[in-house]
Amino acid sequence: MDIKKGDTVEIISGSDRGKRGVVLRALPKEDRIVVEGINLRKKHTRQTTQTGSGSSIKGGTVEFPAPVHVSKAMLVCPKCDQLTRVTRRTGEEHYRRYCKSCDNPLDAAGR
Repeated sequence: MDIKKGDTVEIISGSDRGKRGVVLRALPKEDRIVVEGINLRKKHTRQTTQTGSGSSIKGGTVEFPAPVHVSKAMLVCPKCDQLTRVTRRTGEEHYRRYCKSCDNPLDAAGR
């Protein structure tokens, strides 16, 4: 996967098309990413009381971002602020990701 945690992406298809957000988690085995503020889902939780401690968990609706397939998101270059594809080049020991349009490295050396 060319998209990693901490990258800024823009959604290119679906109901959240055109929105930008930061990648919170990358799930490479499933080819999915979790993006902040994108694909929000609601989960209803029940009020519970933990035995022994006497504390209770409030019930209600919790909103959380659900995973999105990586093909629905495109990386945003931090330098030129445009949607870009990624090219990889091997350096000293590790590969580096580069922006296809401005040829700027997307991450630090060795990452």
